[in-house]
Amino acid sequence: MDHEVRITLRLPANLHAWLVAQAAANRRSLNSEILHRLETCRRGPATNDESP
Repeated sequence: MDHEVRITLRLPANLHAWLVAQAAANRRSLNSEILHRLETCRRGPATNDESP
């Protein structure tokens, strides 16, 4: 990243708890998990050979 910006983000408690659990399962910090998910979504839909 060239430049980082701090933000305050309000999340519903259940979404926060889910993100914390996902971060732990993926061995990432909460911040890294959120960044990973945002960057993945920004790249567009993943190609999946198992599409229906």
